[in-house]
Amino acid sequence: MNKIMNIEVRELRESDIEALSVIEQASFSQPWSARQFHELLDRDYCVYLTALADGQIAGCAGMTDICHEGDIDKVVVDEKLRGQGIADKLLTELFARGTARGVEAYTLEVRVGNIPAIRLYEKHGFVSEGVRPKFYEAPVEDALIMWKR
Repeated sequence: MNKIMNIEVRELRESDIEALSVIEQASFSQPWSARQFHELLDRDYCVYLTALADGQIAGCAGMTDICHEGDIDKVVVDEKLRGQGIADKLLTELFARGTARGVEAYTLEVRVGNIPAIRLYEKHGFVSEGVRPKFYEAPVEDALIMWKR
């Protein structure tokens, strides 16, 4: 693993989508398509951010603003760059932008077995408030429902 020198977080751009699609394909059993990322660009109720590590696209995070509740629907970081604070910076900036929009609470689902992600979300003030049985497919796994209020 290479040590990152600089992490920049900015709004998702169309030019980011190809690289993010590659990261998505490598990270999830049911990845989003490039078309799904493209559709986000026209949704003013969504906030999507891209992280760059030393100038290279490293991941993204985003949410849908539903009546001032932020549904975090994506957090992904290139597997080779995980554990270096990229997701932490993405979430910090996502919450800052959400708060500026009037978002008062945030929610997300995470695989019950994804302990590193659960710890990251807890660090940001999320608590588990329930389980969605068999929420994930390929492989089938329950999801923790987490809230930050």
